[in-house]
Amino acid sequence: MSLIAIEASITLNDAAVRDAAVAESAKYQKATRDEEPGCLVYCFAADPCVPDHIQVYELWADEESLAAHFDHPNYHNMREMLGRYGLKSAVSRKLRIDKTAPVYGPDFKASARFD
Repeated sequence: MSLIAIEASITLNDAAVRDAAVAESAKYQKATRDEEPGCLVYCFAADPCVPDHIQVYELWADEESLAAHFDHPNYHNMREMLGRYGLKSAVSRKLRIDKTAPVYGPDFKASARFD
């Protein structure tokens, strides 16, 4: 079984509403984390470098959990809510993760290896 990560980039028509959109999305983020089995991470956050941009990071235990999310009211409510803020663009992709390892070893050095 593989983990599934989703990363997305949402750009709004008006940078002035970005922080309000992220704040309103918090209730759906929390509900997804609390209510949906297999949700390990679900975070929509303001990009600190681009004022009209929201970064999305999700981590799911498996494909079945992600499929259930796409049918869940939390998913549909989040999409509808974000749409009210005026999307200029939204690009997302899913990644299947077949191997994981810690970033730091016992020596506290970062490593890119998957030994």
